Amino acid sequence: MISPEATLFTGEAESVVAPAFDGEVGILTGHAPMITALGSGTLSVQNAGSIQRFDVDGGFLQVVDNHVRIVTERAEARS
Repeated sequence: MISPEATLFTGEAESVVAPAFDGEVGILTGHAPMITALGSGTLSVQNAGSIQRFDVDGGFLQVVDNHVRIVTERAEARS
């Protein structure tokens, strides 16, 4: 996941839940290729039992060959 300020996450994930422009989208291993515009809200990345959360606002999410690429206009890690 990248924003204009920084790369906020790179690595393995078991699941990604993101705020698409028209509702939440969940991504698991083997998800079909897709691209969607992001809305505003919380994006969650789960791996090895831990969950990282980020506030995002705008951008896009792409899934291709079990890789999720997220480019967002604004993102901030949540504690």
